[in-house]
Amino acid sequence: QVQLVESGGGLVQTGGSLGLSCAASGRTFSKYNMGWFRQAPGNERELLAASRAFIGSIYYADSVKGRFTISRDNTKNTVNLTMNSLKSEDTAVYYCAAGTSGPAYRNLEGYNYWGQGTQVTVSS
Repeated sequence: QVQLVESGGGLVQTGGSLGLSCAASGRTFSKYNMGWFRQAPGNERELLAASRAFIGSIYYADSVKGRFTISRDNTKNTVNLTMNSLKSEDTAVYYCAAGTSGPAYRNLEGYNYWGQGTQVTVSS
């Protein structure tokens, strides 16, 4: 089992940048697929970026490709999301998630463990 704690959310202006960090407990972090999701009011939870364990494959949703970057450090049990060129539609609660290694890293259903979420608000 793994516990996840996000940090780094807040208020930023349109066009600005923000970094999110997720710290994971446990000694088997490297074995988990890691993903960043977001959910805005009235919307479904959306997978933004994911890192597949062992193989190192990276996935980005079209909505964030070229603007967001996911990175993980298996020695520190952390996964980060760097967000650039932020837009008002990026406003949401952002979640870090972990899932069993395998090809399901690109699917919401592939994630078993979730952080509590951190609010990101992009204001013009």
